[in-house]
Amino acid sequence: MDNGEIKSILITGASGYIGGRLLKELVSKGFNIRCMARNPKALAARISKQIDVVEGDVLNPDTLASALEGIHTVYYNIHSLGGSKDFSEQDRIGAQNFVHAAEEAGVKKIVYLGGLGKKPGLSKHLASRQEVGEILGSGTVPCIEFRASIIIGSGSLSFEMVRSLVEKLPVMTTPRWVRTLAQPIAIEDVIRFLLGALSYTASGHEVFEIGGADRISYEGIMRIYAEIRHLKRLIIPIHFLTPGLSSKWLALVTPLYAKIGRWLIDGVQNETVVTNNAAQEIFSVQPMGITEAVKRALENEDLETAATRWSDSFGSYFAGGRWGGERSGSRLVYSKSIRIPVPPEEAFLPIQYIGGQTGWYSYPWMWTIRGTIDKIVGGAGGNRGRRDPIILLPGDVVDFWRVEDIEQYRMLRLRSEMKAPGRGWLQFETNEVTADYDAKETVLSIHAIFEPLGLRGLLYWYLLYPFHLLIFGKMLREIYNATCPPLQRRGDR
Repeated sequence: MDNGEIKSILITGASGYIGGRLLKELVSKGFNIRCMARNPKALAARISKQIDVVEGDVLNPDTLASALEGIHTVYYNIHSLGGSKDFSEQDRIGAQNFVHAAEEAGVKKIVYLGGLGKKPGLSKHLASRQEVGEILGSGTVPCIEFRASIIIGSGSLSFEMVRSLVEKLPVMTTPRWVRTLAQPIAIEDVIRFLLGALSYTASGHEVFEIGGADRISYEGIMRIYAEIRHLKRLIIPIHFLTPGLSSKWLALVTPLYAKIGRWLIDGVQNETVVTNNAAQEIFSVQPMGITEAVKRALENEDLETAATRWSDSFGSYFAGGRWGGERSGSRLVYSKSIRIPVPPEEAFLPIQYIGGQTGWYSYPWMWTIRGTIDKIVGGAGGNRGRRDPIILLPGDVVDFWRVEDIEQYRMLRLRSEMKAPGRGWLQFETNEVTADYDAKETVLSIHAIFEPLGLRGLLYWYLLYPFHLLIFGKMLREIYNATCPPLQRRGDR
């Protein structure tokens, strides 16, 4: 089928991991997209205004007819794993309601992503995923069901679990389930298969198994992650750890809740490997291997960080938050802002001149000590200065930082070249606001961002955190004084 025949696509679960990535790709290809959500206002605030967002709940059949009206293809991305009730029963009822509504609305195709695994003996989690696929494929609407193993990508549940374990624990005691064979697949390859389903004409319910190029266990993934991150990790197998105990342990050291961890572990105990490679031939996708998938997950996280304005994540007036800063993926962030009664082009000038002869506006002796320590341990030191006292370009050296990106009057991001157990950035941002008296003002924000390398990195961050409070608070005050003459200050008006 020509993609041009597809008039409208409905995405359910657009706020989720798969749905969100799929939405971005479909929008970039120019498709007419509609998203269904139980709380459409919450979703609409997070996506482009050009995307149609409608209310719909698979557990409330009366809401589905209007959501499905005029839809050609549906991507079904609903799963109740984190719900308080019995998730398998909810998923069963939801899928039954949806397939009946899709038939009545004249939908032409349903695309669903489920889980690999052979019956009998499937975990409750995997059995539910496959049951949903069978229900969606039981009606008159053709259904393409992809069954995948572990999904590897920045932000994916499995990848975040691996990362948290390897980053935090120099010695890991692992239960039996970490050695079960799987076939992990990169999120990019999953999206390629899902997009390929648009141009495929299905006859009834067709199931395709998808996986990466390598068969490997969770333990193997953890070893590869550690190697890529240059971490030395000792893995000690312990056979008596039950799924219940394992899930509680995961809840302590990873982002997983104990309940979700339990269902994930139950699923991992099943071997999830591809037994039929038809999907690769039909959809012309050659999946990458696990090493490349992990590297791309880390690289993509860098790209997402580069594209993110930290004020969007933590609020324009974020003033430090909880002790130790906030978490964003594997990174720790300390942010502080101040409002200055001048436009952004004036507020940004002290940022543009920072470092070198100008200095860092706060506690120069602290910066000198840190630069000296860095020099002693073989780092760049703090006396490299800068190429030009006025102009900054990407790649320029600024003392022991390097300019990673700069947008005139808006943003400067510096990457640390100091010796440290992790990677660090310093980001300055300006946001224009309008004051009550219609004058242009600026919210100036500083974000100290650190990606710790193991326990040493976490200790390094928390030891320096009190100094962040001092340094960046005074830095903002000094920049305020430099850009705002006394008569212009709000207290003097």
